[in-house]
Amino acid sequence: MKSVVFATANPHKVREVNELLGDRYDIKSLQDIGCTEDIPETQNTIMGNALQKARYLKHHYGHDCFAEDTGLEIDALEGAPGVYTARYAGPQRDPLANMQKVLEELADTNMRSARFRTVIALILDGEEHVFEGIAEGTIAEQPSGDKGFGYDPIFIPQGYDQTFAEMDADEKNAISHRGKAVDQLAAFLQSYY
Repeated sequence: MKSVVFATANPHKVREVNELLGDRYDIKSLQDIGCTEDIPETQNTIMGNALQKARYLKHHYGHDCFAEDTGLEIDALEGAPGVYTARYAGPQRDPLANMQKVLEELADTNMRSARFRTVIALILDGEEHVFEGIAEGTIAEQPSGDKGFGYDPIFIPQGYDQTFAEMDADEKNAISHRGKAVDQLAAFLQSYY
């Protein structure tokens, strides 16, 4: 069984990807390889950050690996918060403050179209591969729902009348940006060997 490191400290994400891949790959976390430092994310694009994290792990630890980065892009804000999604309202990475800032900035406009974008960068046998998942939608006028995390309470996916935070995990994962990117990664890995 081939091991691949996922650039995350979140055991739930590791378990989820392991379940998608079955027994062909063993997905390891940063803790599993002894990586405790903060991995740099200094690029000005979502793809750039995903690639930077994967390259950092490959260079410093030598493992086949993948990393992901996700951003919320709001048309009325010219694509912001984008690469600054997690720290839009400041370096403290406060999800409530981030949502409040977005809602305040959109208070005087009806243009509320947005999308979540996830990019996964994989380095496998010395080659780089990139997978992207996008969920189109709109920004609600106020938060609704208590599931999910981040901007989920204000993001209404296209074709739905509820926010990600109002959906159960299976429903959200079936249509989410991250779910789409992970599906592409899983299909690639399952066909690789």
